[in-house]
Amino acid sequence: MNQFEKRVVIVTGAGQGIGQGIALAFAAVGCGVILAGRTFGKLEATKAMIDARGSGHAHCIACDVKSADSIAALIAETIEHFGQIDILINNAQEVPMGTLEQVSDEQFVAGFESGPLATLRLMKLVKPHLAEQGGGVIVNLVSSAMKRWDMTGYGAYAAVKQAIQSLTRAAAAEWGSENIRVLNIAPHAESPGLKGWVEKNPKEAEEFFRTIPLGRIGTLEGDIGEAVVALCSPAMRYLTGATIPLDGGQANFD
Repeated sequence: MNQFEKRVVIVTGAGQGIGQGIALAFAAVGCGVILAGRTFGKLEATKAMIDARGSGHAHCIACDVKSADSIAALIAETIEHFGQIDILINNAQEVPMGTLEQVSDEQFVAGFESGPLATLRLMKLVKPHLAEQGGGVIVNLVSSAMKRWDMTGYGAYAAVKQAIQSLTRAAAAEWGSENIRVLNIAPHAESPGLKGWVEKNPKEAEEFFRTIPLGRIGTLEGDIGEAVVALCSPAMRYLTGATIPLDGGQANFD
């Protein structure tokens, strides 16, 4: 039997970019996929792609991860629709970009509300459902920006992601006895955010591309989505608490 056929995954920020790529990859292996995000129309577009392929089953739920009530409603509707939760992908997030003097208090707070706070809330809400299934997997998204030697312009962004990394390590340690694995991925992919950054910073982008040993940015579904599916498979059952850099070998996470 397909090891994913009867599993249910929640993907936040599934309307575009990395979230969409991950959702498509899970649907391709037969998962039931909850597509969560703020813009319902984008979620419906992802669902249409899944439906057209004829593999997996997708359900759209509008959700603002900065709202505790919205997150709670997401989990409740997921259980109502599918009856279980096996995997959580914490992807949706606003990130505060700019130098420390440029980042406003509002941007910094929004980064923490949509990042570590939303991640913590979602992990705590899905935890009993994963335990009920005999275990499960949570994948949180961080960034190689945490490892930059020159943090100019990335301090607030990296601070948000470092907080998520710490929460991942704690959850892996605290929930491992219940067969709940918790991982981070730090991806580079052809997302709208990265494309926008390349357009605004062409010189820095040119240098950035030269630092990737594999010589390219990862594809959303093939390089990132399929890797996440693999990390959530039973074959990876002894891996938890780790940060996996899906970045073509660029960052040094040693």
